[in-house]
Amino acid sequence: MTSLVTAAHERGITTLALDSPDNRNALSARLVGELAEALDGCGRDPAVRAVVLTHTGPTFSAGADLKAPPSPYTFVALLRAIVELPKPVVARVTGHVRAGGLGLVGACDIVATGPDADFALTEARLGVAPAVISLTLLPRLDARAAARYYLTGERFDAAEAARIGLVTVTGPDVDEALVPVLDGLRRASPQGLAQSKRLVTARVLETFERDAEDLVRRSASLFASAEAREGMTAFLERRDAAWVV
Repeated sequence: MTSLVTAAHERGITTLALDSPDNRNALSARLVGELAEALDGCGRDPAVRAVVLTHTGPTFSAGADLKAPPSPYTFVALLRAIVELPKPVVARVTGHVRAGGLGLVGACDIVATGPDADFALTEARLGVAPAVISLTLLPRLDARAAARYYLTGERFDAAEAARIGLVTVTGPDVDEALVPVLDGLRRASPQGLAQSKRLVTARVLETFERDAEDLVRRSASLFASAEAREGMTAFLERRDAAWVV
């Protein structure tokens, strides 16, 4: 069976690529499991100084795989694994990011985007809410911007993502933008990176401790609702949901 997460290593940096372009790197139970396993391996490998999380195809991730989704607890565990990994995780985004894919981006320590990156939190249009991914998004996003994009589902570009705190650096060439970032990570000591990351992720981890259980339950309740069934059916059938006016 072909892996849905591929890995490459160069000069202390391991690149993990979401590699399921046929379904726009949707977050299936299998992809989430493979990514969690790959991250665990990076965490234990002394040759890995940092991780770059990227994608094949024009979409970083379309969000949850509606046909084979992971359990909310499994997805929370993956997000927490990224935040708690004792090595920096850098997102390299050159395409579309939707719904749960923003949760992955929010979990990363540094986010670099190219000019074709765009983002949308489409959950409200499906009859659900960005519940679980709030664990990594709300501690980082501008509050007014979070309200707008949570509620409207509007698409926004890389420049706006940088303005509201989701993206660290953006430019016409994402790999060129990453050169000083990766050089800085290679020059840092493993202990220095691990302890510095603990400082900057402390607020995010507090959110996991306080809110994870409540948000998992809320997500499960929403996905089991009649409105969610209509929203997802409409999405799969490529039609407007019944409530669209």
